[in-house]
Amino acid sequence: MIDIQKIGRGILDKLDSVQEIEDDRSCGRITYAGDGIIHISGLEDVKYNELLEIQGGYHALALNLEKFSVGAVLLSGAEKVRYGDLVYSTGKTVQMRVGEELLGRIVDPLGDPVDGLAAIASQEYRPVEFPAPSIMDRAKVNKPLQTGILAIDSMIPIGRGQRELIIGDRQTGKTAIAVDTILNQKGQDVICIYVSIGQKASSLAKIVNTLRNEGALAYTCIVSSTADDPVPLQYLAPYSGCALAEYFMYQGKDVLIVYDDLSKHAVAYRTMSLLLKRPAGREAYPGDVFYLHSRLLERAAKLSEEKGGGSITALPIVETLAGDISAYIPTNVISITDGQIYLESELFNSGVRPAVNVGLSVSRVGGSAQRAAVRQISGQLRVNLAQYRELAIFMQFGSDLDAETAKTLSRGAKMTDALKQRQYLNYSVKDMVVLLTVSQSDLVDKIPEKRMHAFVEGLPDYIRVNRPQLLEAIDPDKKVSEELRSKMLAVAAEYIDCSVGEDAARPLAAEEN
Repeated sequence: MIDIQKIGRGILDKLDSVQEIEDDRSCGRITYAGDGIIHISGLEDVKYNELLEIQGGYHALALNLEKFSVGAVLLSGAEKVRYGDLVYSTGKTVQMRVGEELLGRIVDPLGDPVDGLAAIASQEYRPVEFPAPSIMDRAKVNKPLQTGILAIDSMIPIGRGQRELIIGDRQTGKTAIAVDTILNQKGQDVICIYVSIGQKASSLAKIVNTLRNEGALAYTCIVSSTADDPVPLQYLAPYSGCALAEYFMYQGKDVLIVYDDLSKHAVAYRTMSLLLKRPAGREAYPGDVFYLHSRLLERAAKLSEEKGGGSITALPIVETLAGDISAYIPTNVISITDGQIYLESELFNSGVRPAVNVGLSVSRVGGSAQRAAVRQISGQLRVNLAQYRELAIFMQFGSDLDAETAKTLSRGAKMTDALKQRQYLNYSVKDMVVLLTVSQSDLVDKIPEKRMHAFVEGLPDYIRVNRPQLLEAIDPDKKVSEELRSKMLAVAAEYIDCSVGEDAARPLAAEEN
């Protein structure tokens, strides 16, 4: 006979022995776990992008809010989380540790140090997702952010609060431009943040060593998510870096942030979306991939004086395949940003470095922030270079050159050489004023093409040692007077005699005879 009363007493005893969980949070259970993705049933009142806590101290990010389940990506514990584990809502989104203590450090997208040094003392946090400043809270971009790169500061100027895309194929010098820009902020009262998204750890180590050796790490924070980090951390990295930048911006400070690169960020988001079984669109990216980057880049701004006057200047990097800027992600980011610096493989391989394609590069804002002296001198530079390249292409078909055409081609080639600049050699604004003045004058006719690059590199040092008063007389915020221009050309003529001497280029008329 079955003793029903005995079975009932056993059930009651078991119920009495169960410890009550004193937790008023919404709770659910994992119904699927795999590939860094979990599905949870029974979890209510969950927000998009909410941080979820899993028993065992692990965390996940809620991304799919469906009728009977929640889809989330694991931030930690991918090998430990199992079917049936309890999941709790936290009521808050992912937060990034912020503060002055992060300068000089390498941190993960949650603000924890990964450089092996002491723990970070700051206990202040900001949400990684935050609304962009409204239109009324913004001010006009009117202050330049100098990169120290002659070709960029003269033709594609960047202002503080601007978003300037760096785009090109792999191995064309995109990261080099970003690192040079960070190095040039030394003493400029600009805080720099470098966000590494899916980069190789060895590549990041080289950048860190460069910044440390040049003394730039003191004002720079590196937010690192390398290629072997979980995909959700690669997805969070740029938002975390932006949260740190906003912390300084709302204190009235100027910040430069580099996202290297958003192509890998989009791939990480695509990976998560496909695993969550979201519908795929063009190139298998989810439908909201445009919003992925627009809500990030719109947070870069120049705040009005009422809001403190701080700024975030964003330099997103996007990698193209075989120079195709009409691909999905490049066109998306081009339409979001305020201009682009397009780097070309052919120019890079032919020795023009930085390999900036002047025809496809543009700055839609920075011209209003350009220094007056540089704007005055570089006004015709882009047009002259375009004419030279068009003529050079035409002359490939072969033809006899008249004197005027030969002179135009020679000057164009020398101007191209003047814009070449090796990595880590940054020019000051006064140096740029001198170089742009001299390289567009008749003096370049005296310099052989093969000596032009060396002449341009040596001229600023010659002036700094022998004619320091000339640099003192240059005011970058005022137009260059005719008298000052004459003095620059006189000093340049002296340097031509010293450096070029007997190798000076013969006049074209003499060559014809």
